[in-house]
Amino acid sequence: MRVIQIVASVADEAAGPSYSVPRLASAVARSGAEVALYALGETGAAGPFAPGVAFQPFRQTAAGVPGLGQLRISKDLDQALRAAVPAVDIVHTHGLWLMPNITPAAIARRAGKAFVLSPRGMLGPPAMQFSRRRKQLVWALMQRRAAASAAMLHATSEEECEEIRAMGLTSPVAVIPNGIDVPALERPGPGGVRTVLSLGRVHPKKGLDRLIRAWSRLGPAAAGWRLRIVGPSEGGCADDLRRLVGELGLATVDIDGSLFGDAKLAAYRQADLFVLPTLNENFAMTVAEALAAGTPVISTRGAPWAGLATEGCGWWIDHGEAAMSAALTAAMMRPREELAAMGEKGRAWMQRDFSWDRIGQDMMDAYRWVGMGGDRPDSVRL
Repeated sequence: MRVIQIVASVADEAAGPSYSVPRLASAVARSGAEVALYALGETGAAGPFAPGVAFQPFRQTAAGVPGLGQLRISKDLDQALRAAVPAVDIVHTHGLWLMPNITPAAIARRAGKAFVLSPRGMLGPPAMQFSRRRKQLVWALMQRRAAASAAMLHATSEEECEEIRAMGLTSPVAVIPNGIDVPALERPGPGGVRTVLSLGRVHPKKGLDRLIRAWSRLGPAAAGWRLRIVGPSEGGCADDLRRLVGELGLATVDIDGSLFGDAKLAAYRQADLFVLPTLNENFAMTVAEALAAGTPVISTRGAPWAGLATEGCGWWIDHGEAAMSAALTAAMMRPREELAAMGEKGRAWMQRDFSWDRIGQDMMDAYRWVGMGGDRPDSVRL
């Protein structure tokens, strides 16, 4: 089987798709497919994350033209797709709102090939509220038609499948989560200040202001602890959070820039607890990364991680400052050894259910079904 996967960019190492898309491509290749990954711009994270995949970067057309530049148009990409698609079985694009998520649909349709689309969480209600008018326009003019033409859609959770259906899309949906690489388990030495970590994009949809306000309500439970917020700031969000920290007089909250590679893994390992206060996520790679590093997690129900409670490795809580404050208090009152044991349960869960080899085989089975027929895989919802 021959597959082309397409994503607008893999250059931003802080963005989830820069890791998950190349790793998915590589996992599908290990399952027996011949896979090419097309993207605009720099190779970014694709190099280390996509062994066995033919990676092809393309130049953006009219990058500096107002309006057009935002759409990520690439004549080179379109030309390469028109030449390559007649010889492949599956054309799979990741993301929405940009031309690399739209033009492949028409190219695949004209060639009679199966088109697969992964929205990557971009249909969630909170995500739809950002740049709302622009997204409504792109949806009406181009994206709806491309999405509706998909032979199969891909969701990383049941919740994302429901979001897809809420947009009126009726194609089969393969519900296949992202995978995760599980590193060696390392524990920091005992003693010192204990840390609550929140790592990822510093963006309003992440709910970090609520986390900070919840932290301000902890009182004695916060003694001996620090809250560390780490990640790239978007739209001045980090500065807004720093102002909030100052207004609340919090001396135990740090807001830092991005971490990558070994430094990011070290942050997960050194933390006693990871927190994701998000309003909406289709998957939330940071939760999987924290668990893989052996760190227990508190996540709001904005992310699809009900297993945190059922697997005994964290808390899956309602939105709001009160719920977050209560969960933080319950977690932070536990001994270090008890939290570490919860983290080890989470790590075992990641090894069992989220290995990339399993994810790659599930995607390969879905590709075979949509491209060649046969028995419908368990992952596919009609």
